Amino acid sequence: MSTTTSRSEAIIDRLHALHPKLIDLTLGRLQRCLAALDHPERRLPPVVHVAGTNGKGSTCAFLRAIAEAAGLRVHVYTSPHLVRFHERIRLAGSLVTEDALAAALEHVEGVNAGAPITVFEVTTAVALHLFASVPADLLVLEVGLGGRFDATNVVDRPAATAIASISMDHMDFLGDSLAGIAGEKAGIIKPSVPCATGTQPPEALSVIAAEAALHGAPLLARGRDWDVARHPDGALTYRDTAGRIDLPPPGLAGPHQADNAGIAIAALRAWNPPWLTEAAIRTGIARANWPARMQRLTGELARMLPEGWELWLDGGHNAGAGIAVGWHIRASFADRALHVLVGMKAGKQVPQFLAPIIPAATSLWAVAEPGQHLAMPVEGIVAASGGAARAGGTVEQALAALPREGQPARVLVCGSLYLAGEVLKRDGSPLA
Repeated sequence: MSTTTSRSEAIIDRLHALHPKLIDLTLGRLQRCLAALDHPERRLPPVVHVAGTNGKGSTCAFLRAIAEAAGLRVHVYTSPHLVRFHERIRLAGSLVTEDALAAALEHVEGVNAGAPITVFEVTTAVALHLFASVPADLLVLEVGLGGRFDATNVVDRPAATAIASISMDHMDFLGDSLAGIAGEKAGIIKPSVPCATGTQPPEALSVIAAEAALHGAPLLARGRDWDVARHPDGALTYRDTAGRIDLPPPGLAGPHQADNAGIAIAALRAWNPPWLTEAAIRTGIARANWPARMQRLTGELARMLPEGWELWLDGGHNAGAGIAVGWHIRASFADRALHVLVGMKAGKQVPQFLAPIIPAATSLWAVAEPGQHLAMPVEGIVAASGGAARAGGTVEQALAALPREGQPARVLVCGSLYLAGEVLKRDGSPLA
């Protein structure tokens, strides 16, 4: 590891000591820090703020791609990162450099002066400081956890908000019901600011609609205000009150990506900036890229497989993601044998994630990587699968153990963004 990389990592390591909890959902500490930084959150380009349980990162990728296709310089803030922290902050189109990140971390650390603050809060302050310092035309801002008390919710008046699919996840912080979780996600809705949302469970949609009505925020709901159809060749047709747009297949694989693409388009069309054109929408939808979202790998791990085999990676990790993965398997992977390697974070709902996947898998292997954050032991995954999974060890060990006879097969590694990060490191596939 280079000394320049160690510089930013060393600062982030120090910041962990400033608060006893990794997650503490309040805004006061960050608001104090931002005031000391002369309020960078008030000096930003137009913001599209995105929440949701599943699909918010993909929605951000579509938003960014559309805006860049229109010629805009786009800031992006997302989390977590897969390989390097720098992936979280994109400045006017490029990932933040080590020198810029380290300098901003040192500046904010100094301004904070040792006051209690969580790591995500202080790194959000770093991102906002950088976004306010570098000229750009748009900021795509992804919620870290929840919405109402998430650190990103210090932006008072975004140009638009978006809420992607809501399902059960992070119940220890957000509540144990869809309605409660939806209420936290809907906390990003602002007075008179349009909010686009896609397919939602009825109990979640009713909460979002009530929050939007409370704030006088126009709500663009799929099936009522806009819709998107996916055709057999993967192309899409988007419709809203402004008309119809025929779209190429999205750059992100999977039938569920039609919903995320539609949310991005609906949010932008509700805002209606002068740069938004149908040509930019078409180009952006086709170009969108987001690592570890049904991504085909072509590096070292892929080369372990026989000629003609395919290796895919997806970071989905909760019940809703399991449904999306299962849907994609049935729609796009049914023509070959499919071996699924699953590794998950401890505490996740493994049976609920696996239920839609197991019936479509030729074989199921439980894996865990040595560097995987809070990895669930292989034995725990096997037990949670009801014995459907066999112990695979590491991803590399499981790949080596796969049966090779017969026609070329596919392999899907899934279950955790932390696992995905370790796989990307080992495979050497490029990050967008």
